[in-house]
Parts: sequence; C-alpha cells; structure tokens
Amino acid sequence: MTTFQAEPVPGEPPPADSVSPRDSTLDAPTSVSRLNDTIRGFIERWGSVWVEGEITSWNVRGGNVFGRIKDLVTDSTISIRIWSSTRQRLPADLKVGDHVITCVKADYYPRSGDFTFAVSAMRHVGLGDQLERLERLRAQLKAEGLFDSARKKPLPFLPHLIGLITGERSDAEKDVHRNAELRWPQVRFRTQHAAVQGDRCVPETIAALKALDADPDVDVIVIARGGGDPQTLLGFSDERLLRAVAAASTPVVSAIGHENDHPLLDDVADLRASTPTDAAKRVVPDVSEQRALVAHLRSRLTGRLTQRVTHDIAQLEQLRSRPVLRAPDTLIDARAQQLWLQVSRGRDLIDRRIETGARRAAELRATLRALSPASTLARGYAIAHLGDGVIVRDAAQAPNGTTVVVTVAEGSFAARSQGPVAETGDAVSN
Repeated sequence: MTTFQAEPVPGEPPPADSVSPRDSTLDAPTSVSRLNDTIRGFIERWGSVWVEGEITSWNVRGGNVFGRIKDLVTDSTISIRIWSSTRQRLPADLKVGDHVITCVKADYYPRSGDFTFAVSAMRHVGLGDQLERLERLRAQLKAEGLFDSARKKPLPFLPHLIGLITGERSDAEKDVHRNAELRWPQVRFRTQHAAVQGDRCVPETIAALKALDADPDVDVIVIARGGGDPQTLLGFSDERLLRAVAAASTPVVSAIGHENDHPLLDDVADLRASTPTDAAKRVVPDVSEQRALVAHLRSRLTGRLTQRVTHDIAQLEQLRSRPVLRAPDTLIDARAQQLWLQVSRGRDLIDRRIETGARRAAELRATLRALSPASTLARGYAIAHLGDGVIVRDAAQAPNGTTVVVTVAEGSFAARSQGPVAETGDAVSN
C-alpha cells in the first residue's frame, strides 16, 4: 500500500489557534479540544492520495459504507468511509476480498479523536479502463430510461413455456430445470444454448434471444449463468446485448452470477434474479403453495358464507318473533275497524253537507222566486216595452199611436197607445 506522511504546505503558516510542544508545559497545559483542532488543521492540509490494497471489511449502514483496506504485503490497515452520494459513482460489485485502487483523503474528528479516510473514487485493479467504460455506459443507459421500472414488463403468473438461454451442459441449466420442476412439475422449457463468456458470448446470446422472442409460445425468457469473476461477466454488460434485451417484446429475466455479481444486464432486464435457482423460484409458482393458498381461501370463503347465513337466519328468526309477524291479522283487524269508523264519519259528514246544501238551495230558490218578475206578472201586472226593447216607465214614452208590446204572465201581445190618460184612469182620446 502506498504510504504518505504529513508535510506542511510551503509558505502556509499553521493555524492561529494551533498548539506546539513548546506552547504547553506542566504548569500551563493546553486543552484536549485545542490539541484536536491542531491535529485536524494539519491533516486537512494533506490532500488526497491514491492507495492500493485489499478490502477486508465492507459494512453498509444507511446507504453509507464503513470498512477497512489492508496492505497487500504487510498487515497495515486504514479505516475508510464512503458516503452514499459517492457510493453511487463506484462499481456496484465491490466486496470483501477485492483488490482495489482507492483515492482517499484523511479526515479527523476533533470531538471524538477518531481518524479515518474519506473515499472519493475506487476501482478494481486489472479492470481499469473497462470498468470506467462500463460506468459511462451505465450512466448513458440510465439517462435513456432503460433502467426505469415503468418500462419493465410484468412476468406471467404461470408461464406455459419458458425460454432458457444458458451454456450447454451447464450447472445453471440443471439448476433452473430442477428447481422449476420441483415447484411446478408440468413446466416446459425451450432451451437455446450459447457461449456465456468470451468473444462468442454476445452474438450467440443475441441470436438465441431473438429466436425465443419470435416464438409466440414462449411466455418468458431466462438468461442464466453460474457466476464468475468480473472479467468473465463483461459480455453481459455489452451494449448490443443490453439494447436487444430492452427491445424484446417477451419479458426477460437476468440470472447471471451470484448475489455480489451485478452486470448491466441486471438493470435492463425486466427482473433480476440473484442466481439461476432464484430465477426458477421467481418465474414458476410453487404448486404446493398455490394448493395451500386455494385451500386457505376456500376455508375462508366457507367460514364467511357460514357466518353470513347464520347471521341472516338469526335476523329472520328475530323478525318472525315480533308480534306483528306472529299474528298479522291483528294489525289488519285493527286497521279495518279504524277504516270503518273513518268511512262512517265520512258518510255522515257528506249526508249533512248535502242536507245543508239542499236547504240553502230551497231558500235561495224561494228568494229568487219572490224577486222574479214572473211572480209579479202572475199577480196581474204587465210590462210594456217599445219595439226596440225599451221598457216603458213613463206615459210620455208612448204618445198616441205608439205601438207597444205588452208582456203578461202568460205570453205577450201588441197594443197601440191612445196617449196618456187622466189620473182617474179615463183614457184621453183625440
């Protein structure tokens, strides 16, 4: 591991509040806080350095990483801290035992006196430029949306035919078949063999993917490999393969490597399985679990139906126990008596109204008859009126020779006036 020592920056004075050995004595000791601040001031002036070593501890807490790196020759170690924001820029497959090159900057905490190194960059030794290219490709594909969960296609609940791309006579193929058949004995596979590393890996995998994707009977495609070191897994981070997987219309499951392996295919595929065995478990449901689920649901349904029927029977019995339902005629008889009384009262009221109306009509008829001109005419009076219908009210209206119509009780007749007569009743004649 590369080592370094603290050296003051030329031309830069120490901090004003720093303390040196000559500044503290037995009679005038300095404080712990001032000593820690002095140490921190010197450490902050060191800057960043690149070191080479092996990861011996890798603990993730709250998205941050706290670990240790050991020298490859001696047992010397340093404590490292990686903030979550920095971790996003580092290779995702870093783990204990990896040989790495790391850019670190010393950091000292005055409050606790702890000394650690903050990591700003880390890469595998031996991969170098390839890892950098992969990280750039990762960022590019992520920006294009190929990693977005919104574009991920859901897997069918029970695929009728599973397309499998794996190495010929590989353990991955056996694991997928064995675990899938244990979970669902009737499962069927259509397998396309392809090289899982080397120069043939990418073109053969793409050809197998296109063949299975074009088959309408294939419901899901699994790309499986039994792990390996980062160098052998580079084919599953090839841009050509990644774009072919993204363009496939059939859901694709990535089952490359073990839990710590993470090629870019895992991010582009519709589902990432940590191992081929895990892929079989994620793609095919467990028949025993489904039978248990059906039995549980049937039991719940039976219980709910029994509970509902029992509840409804109890309510019906409660309703039937009420007096009105035990003897429904009682309610009808009581209402019939009330109805009979109301009808009788109605009839009496109508009869009284009719009788009162008849009396009132007779009274009005008698009054009308008393006031009617016909009654007057019946007593011997007559009404004389001129030809134009004007009633003669004054003798002057009918001078001598005027023809008048005289209406009596029984009809009318014409008469000729001889003029006014004397008050004694004698007619005046010309």
